[in-house]
Amino acid sequence: MTKPWIRGLVVASVALNVFLAGAFASGAVWLRNARLPGYSLESAGGQLDATDRAAFRKALREVRQESRPEILDGQQARREAADLLLQPVLDKAALAAALERARNADMTVRARLEQRIVEFAAGTSPDNRQVLAEGLLRHAGRQAKAAVKKTP
Repeated sequence: MTKPWIRGLVVASVALNVFLAGAFASGAVWLRNARLPGYSLESAGGQLDATDRAAFRKALREVRQESRPEILDGQQARREAADLLLQPVLDKAALAAALERARNADMTVRARLEQRIVEFAAGTSPDNRQVLAEGLLRHAGRQAKAAVKKTP
C-alpha cells in the first residue's frame, strides 16, 4: 500500500509538469509572434532604423498623452455598454449611445495618430516611407486573407 505522502508528491509533480508545459507552449507562441513584422502603419514604425524609430514612437506617444481624455472616455463608454448588456432588460437606446461614444472616441484618437504619422512621413526619407508603406501593405494583405477565410 502506498503512503499518503507519496501520492501527494505524485499529484504535486503532475501539477507542476502541466504548469511547466503550459508555460513552455505559451512562451513558444509569444516568441513566434514577437518575430513577426508589424502589420499596421503604426507598428511598421518598429521596422525603422533606431533613430527614426525613436522619433516615430515619441510622436505617437505624444498623441496618446494628448488624447488621454478621449481614451478614458472610450474605456468608460465600453464599461457602460458592458453594464447595460448585463441588465435584465436591455435598454437598446442607451447601449447604442454608449457604443457610439466609444466609437467616436476611438475614431478621434485614430485620426490624431494617423495625422501624426502623415506629418512624420512628410518629414522623413523615401526609404522610411517605403518601410511604412510595406507595413501598410502587409496589414492590407492580412485583412484580405482574413476576409477570404471568413467567406463560406
